[in-house]
Amino acid sequence: MLIYMTHDSLTLTIKDQSSLYAAYMSFLRRGGLFVPTAVCYQLGDQVAIVLSLLDEPETVTVSGRVVWITPKGAQGSRETGIGVEFSEQDAAVSHKIENYLGGSLASSRQTHTL
Repeated sequence: MLIYMTHDSLTLTIKDQSSLYAAYMSFLRRGGLFVPTAVCYQLGDQVAIVLSLLDEPETVTVSGRVVWITPKGAQGSRETGIGVEFSEQDAAVSHKIENYLGGSLASSRQTHTL
């Protein structure tokens, strides 16, 4: 997973299904992604993610708001970063991700958030 960022825009490249599974936040109403970052965000901050997903040739830009923060030094050695819930107009991205993940969504493997 590759991440590039400014404070209000992130570029996230997810190259394999295990990274996608770990980053996807299926428990959010419209879905979302965990983005590793050391940049400080606040809950409710609006961000844009330029997303490159698996082997798709084109990137997609999704917008959303910060709904999860894993601070530096979090318990369990969790990766520092933020969880971004997709905006209503970008909720279709969650359907695309869920199609990629298929049956693994029911897995009990640990993710970046839960």
